[in-house]
Amino acid sequence: MKCVIEYVRIDRCRERKSNMPLFEYNQVDRDYYEREIRDFIPQRIIDVHTHVYLEEFNDPAYKERLANRSQSWPSLIAVDNSIEDIKETYKIMFPDNKVIPVIFGTPLKEYHREMQNDYIARASKAEGYPALLLTEPSQSADELSNVLSSGIYHGIKVYLEYAPAYIHGNEIRIFDYIPHHQLEILNENKMVLMLHIPRPGRLKDPVNIEQMLEIDRRYPDVKLIIAHVGRAYSLADLGDALDKLKDSNMMFDFSANTNHSVFEELLRTIDSSRIMFGSDLPVVRMRMKRVDEDGRYINIVKKGSYGNVSGDPHMREIEGAEADALSFFMYEIIASMRRACEKVGLPRPKSDAMFFDNAAKLFGIE
Repeated sequence: MKCVIEYVRIDRCRERKSNMPLFEYNQVDRDYYEREIRDFIPQRIIDVHTHVYLEEFNDPAYKERLANRSQSWPSLIAVDNSIEDIKETYKIMFPDNKVIPVIFGTPLKEYHREMQNDYIARASKAEGYPALLLTEPSQSADELSNVLSSGIYHGIKVYLEYAPAYIHGNEIRIFDYIPHHQLEILNENKMVLMLHIPRPGRLKDPVNIEQMLEIDRRYPDVKLIIAHVGRAYSLADLGDALDKLKDSNMMFDFSANTNHSVFEELLRTIDSSRIMFGSDLPVVRMRMKRVDEDGRYINIVKKGSYGNVSGDPHMREIEGAEADALSFFMYEIIASMRRACEKVGLPRPKSDAMFFDNAAKLFGIE
């Protein structure tokens, strides 16, 4: 099947009958939505963290997976997430809401970065969605400035996959993949930096904390978003980081995070105007429930749903009625934040703002 990449429709080179849904939506999901989601979220939502990319951007010649840089389980969920797929996902999961995604590519190196950025640019123009540029640290200040001057992108998305290959994954520092000359461009243009932080210590890592604060001090006009609450998927990942970061200007998205205890500490320490909803599509289409065991997150999934996961310490399979009761990762994120908001007594206008107003102000959405 030959793939022609053009707008408005981009065919993903994957045959799917027009009357077949992108994924199953069953009574368990409907019940979960009605019970936990529908009356908690506002009518308009901004999803600040979505990966949009096509399978044909994958380079089959690229075989190297750099050790200790990224988890393997997300690749089991979806080989791509077209702009059509993301719209369909929202239509199925949020039938009563209008959802606006902030879009960027997938940061895995086996997917061509420039092809992804081109696709994101055309999708942004066609749909009016805010976009971020995937960058890598060797790009010069002039190169980055020229691309950002197009007016298409609101800023950049950076990821440790792009740090130099000679650096062991556990030793990567933030400035290894977002160098100062690029931060200067973002600061000059008052643009967004969506930052996925590195290192096994996650949010509490002292190197991460110091370098996040350095960005906040030296580049005050950079609109810094710390993705996934700094990858604090367990209470053990927090340490005293939030206390050290509370007086900064940085914002946090709670994408791909379901730990209500982490969310409670976030809401108690960081003003809710600095917190935003993000999903991390397409991985949050996964049917799962996440647990925190001994400081490590584990995704509980139905046996056989995602191939052989026996070698992944973050995945565990179950069977029977318990497995059949699993719903979407997306809903788990929102339900966990609802629980946290109720626990700390966050007023409804402030919780609504985390799903729309805070991001609308940042990205200039009316």
